[in-house]
Amino acid sequence: MTIDPGTLEIFGQLFLATILGLSIGIEREIANKFAGMRTHSLVTMGATLFTIASASFGSTPFVDPTRIAAQIVTGIGFLGAGLIFFHRSRVHGLTTAAGVWVAAAIGMAVGFKLYAISIFATVLTILVFVVLWPIEEKFIKRFSAYSDGDDSTLDD
Repeated sequence: MTIDPGTLEIFGQLFLATILGLSIGIEREIANKFAGMRTHSLVTMGATLFTIASASFGSTPFVDPTRIAAQIVTGIGFLGAGLIFFHRSRVHGLTTAAGVWVAAAIGMAVGFKLYAISIFATVLTILVFVVLWPIEEKFIKRFSAYSDGDDSTLDD
């Protein structure tokens, strides 16, 4: 069985997307958040696959491939909404939901063969999670009028 180069490229895109999502998910697992390695890997891989499938339609008169890509955003919005909840008058899961949203965008970038951009966006996403989280915890939330003194791991 011989696999054509185009199919091998798609396999590589799916693999790259999975690794990038996994990288984001590892940080979320370490931070003990709701969506972790599997969720982020599946989101990036799924967004890549949908993007590749939509691009394969080309520009035929009756098919607009951008509509499929737009539906990825809608689907991720639904998934993200399931991650956000209220507890003791505070919002939880918003950052994790935003991370899943960015993971979908990264997957779409891989699907459109924007490899350097998708890798750079992954690094930036991890930096936002790792660098800004302690700053937010130590300085902003400490002096915030909304702080109730609860340092539970539910905060996001």
